[in-house]
This record gives sequence, structure tokens and C-alpha cells, in this order.
Amino acid sequence: MAVFQTVGASGAPLESALSLRDQLASGDLKALALVDRCISRIEAREADVRAWVWVDFELARDEARRLDAHRAAGGVLGPLHGVPVGLKDVIDTAGIATENGCALDKGRVPERDAFVAERLRAAGAIMMGKTVTTELAYFTPGKTRNPHDLGHTPGGSSSGSAAAVADGMVPLAVGTQTGGSVVRPASFCGVTGFKPTFGAIPRRGVLNQSETLDTLGVFAADPLSAAMAAEVLFGHDPADAATRSIEAPALLAPARADLGRSPRFAFLRPQAWSRVEPEYRTALEAFAAGLGEAVMVRDLPDVFQTAEANRRLINFAEMAVNFQHYVERDVSALGAETQAAIAEGRAIAAADYEAAKGCRAALNAALAGIFEAVDAILCPSSLGQAPVGLASTGDSVMNGLWTMAGTPAINLPLLRATSGLPLGVQLVGRVGEDAGMLQIANWLYARMA
Repeated sequence: MAVFQTVGASGAPLESALSLRDQLASGDLKALALVDRCISRIEAREADVRAWVWVDFELARDEARRLDAHRAAGGVLGPLHGVPVGLKDVIDTAGIATENGCALDKGRVPERDAFVAERLRAAGAIMMGKTVTTELAYFTPGKTRNPHDLGHTPGGSSSGSAAAVADGMVPLAVGTQTGGSVVRPASFCGVTGFKPTFGAIPRRGVLNQSETLDTLGVFAADPLSAAMAAEVLFGHDPADAATRSIEAPALLAPARADLGRSPRFAFLRPQAWSRVEPEYRTALEAFAAGLGEAVMVRDLPDVFQTAEANRRLINFAEMAVNFQHYVERDVSALGAETQAAIAEGRAIAAADYEAAKGCRAALNAALAGIFEAVDAILCPSSLGQAPVGLASTGDSVMNGLWTMAGTPAINLPLLRATSGLPLGVQLVGRVGEDAGMLQIANWLYARMA
């Protein structure tokens, strides 16, 4: 098992979105030139990787020309000036189809941008297109393949977002996570995938699968680039009750600041540890041991034994309500996995649903004792390397418990299996302390990558 350098399928290192942004801001790189590079990569690889549902190259070029002219005229530059971005196709884009990976939404064209699309445009990002999602951001796979080995899944549900960044088609992409849909595909595809604290990024204009769990996240080559993108997206929106009316925190500057010391980690083995592929278990244990006395080995508190079951219960109960209109239109048009989840959700008693929602507070109370002794939790990002075949996007059991807790979590692409496929290291931080977790993630990434 070797340390994994963040490289695309071509074998060349992936470009840092932060570095590209700095080159664009200085004028060393033109937005049009960068867009043309992305277009060339998409044209060369999309037939194989299948990461996109919609792209408009001329629209992207026109926006790049506008941004280049704006810079040449001395205009104020946004924090993502000229950086191409992919958006998961559950995020509304005004005048552009947003079909949620669902046959029943074919041809659906929103009139208004989602909150995050508005933020990205205002920051000067260039929308390259919409990336593939599984059906309704659940488990029925889309067409995307793992760019490192086309015979393996890229994970899901943010399949296209992870694969597009991993293949060098765009330096940034946005996805969502309700179970493990950011961290798991990031691990399978060998990129950084950051899921922030629940409620940190407003979800207006994003498919509502589970209001208690749905969380927006970002994909990039490295933690600093993820911090740069997330900083633009963090905020408050009255339309999303999960957000708070407080000033959004800075993320990039704290993430790149010198820690001044070695961070302390808790290496946790979740209840499903025995299901982790042996090679991956060995690699994670060796990785943790390599950090020396900075790591303490712990088992998860007992309260976490029911965390995934509670997350599943909440997810299905809310799916049954939120997706009822699809059932009424034509349930047979939905995939078997989606139908089964909705059916299971309908059978859940209201008392059980309310009890499960109370789990989040108990989980974070149990984590408080761990975070008194350490700066971050270190644990698996998945059960192993990307599974063979495209019929499944893999198991989210190593991610769902952190989605349930609402904690920030990030995949770092630091390991490689003997097969050559990437494997991730997942870091988890305390709720609300996203900047601190990103700082530790950057420390670890810079030390190991």
C-alpha cells in the first residue's frame, strides 16, 4: 500500500483550483485558456468517463471572455474569478435543465438559480455544466464510470462531480451528501471531498430528499482548494431553516495558517470495522501508526451503534414524504432501489421517526469527550476501494454516521491499493469547527501527499 499522489487518470498531477485562481487573478492565466483546457479534456474523455449530463462549451467560452475583459478593464475580481466548476444535477440552474437523474424530471428547467449557483456566479466561477447524479440522489446508478478504472464505480450519489474533478475535466465541483455521497465518491475517485457541518451551506434550489440530513459539499484536488470553494458557499438563507443568521466563517485563511504544532488525532474503528477490506484496514492502521504519539486509538462510543440505523430511518421517512409526487405521477418510472426506500419510509411510525431525530444531540454529546482530547478524528472513508462494476455505488456505512451527527468530514486522497485504485483517509471535526478541521486536513495533506 503506497501513499497516493492526487493524480488524474492521465497520470499527471491534478491542478489545484487555488493555484489556478491565483494565476487567473494575476493575469498569468486567461479564463478562456483555462476553459479551453477543460473542454479539451472533456472532449477527450467524456465518452469513457460519462461525468456530464449537460455541457455548453460556447456558453462557457463566452463567460470566460467576459471575465477576461472585466479583468483587463481593471474590474474587481471575485474570489473564484475564472475558475470552471461542475454542478451536480440536483442543483437548480436558471434556464438550464436540472433533471435530478430521474426520468420523471426529464426536461425540467428551473426559472431560478439555487443559492449555491447564485454564489458561484457572483464569485466569478464559470459553470462548465451539470454533472451526473444517481436517481434522485439515492442509489440507482447513473452512467458515470471511475476515471481510474472504467470497470469500477465512481461511487455516488455525486458520481459525476467526483469523476469530473478526478479526471481533470474541472478543478472544482459541487455535490450533496445525505449518507455518504461526497466523501465516498471522493475516496473511490482519489480527490478531496469536503462535507461541512450540517446547515453551513444553504440548500434553496437543491433537490429535497431529506431535510434532516441533506448537506452540500465540494470536490477539489486538495483541502485548500476545497476551503476556497466552501468559503464562497457558506452563509445564511431564510429559505433554509437549517442555516443560521450569523456571519459565515473564513475558511481559506485559517486552513492555510501554520498550526504551530502537530495536531492530535483519535483513530476510530467504527462498528463496521470488520467489514472493511483487509488491505485497507492494514493500510489505515499503518497510516495512523506513522503519525506516532499524535494518535490515540479509540472505539466509537456505544451510542453510535444505532447511528446508521437512525439515519436510514430518517432518510426513508423523509423520502416517502418528499418523493410522494413522483409516486403519484408514475412509480414504475422509478428505480427499484428508490421504490423500496419510499415503501420502507411509508411504514415508519411517527414516534420512531421523532425518536431517531433525537439521536443527533446524543451523538455529539458523546463526541465531546473525544474532542476534548484530540483535534480531529481519523477513520475510513469507505469499506475499501471502488467496487467492480457499475450496478452499485458502494456502501455508505462509513459516512452515514457523520452525516447523522452533522459533523464536518473530509476525504483526503492519501492511499493507493495494490490494484492501483485510490483509497481515502477520512477526517472528522467538531460541529461548527469547519475551519479548524480544514486546517488539520491541510497539515496532514501537505505532510503526506
